[in-house]
Amino acid sequence: MKRSDINRVKTDAQAFIQSFGFILPPFANWSPDQMRSAKADTIRARGLGWDITDYGQGKFDELGLFLFTLRNGDENDLSHGRGMLYAEKLLISRDKQLSPMHRHIVKAEDIINRGGGDLVMEIYASNLDGSIDRDTPVVVPSDGCDITITPGELLRLKPGESVTLMPGIWHAFWAERGDCLIGEVSTVNDDRTDNVFEQPIPRFATIEEDTEAEFLLVADY
Repeated sequence: MKRSDINRVKTDAQAFIQSFGFILPPFANWSPDQMRSAKADTIRARGLGWDITDYGQGKFDELGLFLFTLRNGDENDLSHGRGMLYAEKLLISRDKQLSPMHRHIVKAEDIINRGGGDLVMEIYASNLDGSIDRDTPVVVPSDGCDITITPGELLRLKPGESVTLMPGIWHAFWAERGDCLIGEVSTVNDDRTDNVFEQPIPRFATIEEDTEAEFLLVADY
């Protein structure tokens, strides 16, 4: 992605978020120098902040995702079973913009439609070797009720609806009938190591520095 496109996507995303009355934390407006300072050590270490990716494919409008990590715990706490074991993100999926099929090794997550269009999800169980099980129905909790999804069936979440995905559940998603603001509440998140994609694609964008960065991405840390 070009840095100029990243700057533009961030501006558009911030306006979309604010249109729902959601106010981002102060560090959302920090300059690159502020984000490089010692004051931001924990923010950088925990991967908080702006995250805009095209999965290295160069077609963000078709294949991409906007994310902002609001809070994230310490991975070391997971092994102790106590402490800050959770994370929270905001995501924006544009209309018909695909977030490709993937699963997580450690992370369990609630995916919540916070407003806008419908959030459409394709969900599969895993085989014992971790590959996609395209033959077996999968049961997932959705707003406190278990639902069964048959292979190839799409789950459509209206604003206010959510689904819980445990580690190993394969999922892809996109918005329909308008851009969608998505909430994610999960266990501690490490996007460097915990994403397994169906296709061999990178998690973060390759950036072409065609202009100055107005802010830093998590990938810049």
